Amino acid sequence: MSEASPKQRLDKWLWHARFFKTRTLAAKVVSGGHVRVNSGKVAKASHGVVVGDVLTFPQARDIRVIRVEGFADHRGPATIAQTLYADLSEVKDKVPYSPRYEGKGRPTKRDRRKLDLKRGVELD
Repeated sequence: MSEASPKQRLDKWLWHARFFKTRTLAAKVVSGGHVRVNSGKVAKASHGVVVGDVLTFPQARDIRVIRVEGFADHRGPATIAQTLYADLSEVKDKVPYSPRYEGKGRPTKRDRRKLDLKRGVELD
């Protein structure tokens, strides 16, 4: 008989790879139905992932697409955690949220009012 490929719990792998600060937080995201493994929704934190699986999940304001490259026995430093996956997400340019970012500081009260008016027009 051939040996089955090694598996690891999804919540544990996400925590070891340092995508979430705690394992409980990783489990909540998975059990909330926000994680897809190979384009199929997963609702259990105990779902096993194998090398080569593609994970899609939200992290902060971004959607991450990750391919599992390996496993870890414990949560180690970030340099080791980065070897556990290959990032397949789109590379986005970091656009600052401040409209006057170019070294000019915070927007003035007048600028904020103009921004509020623009936002109101976009919603209509």
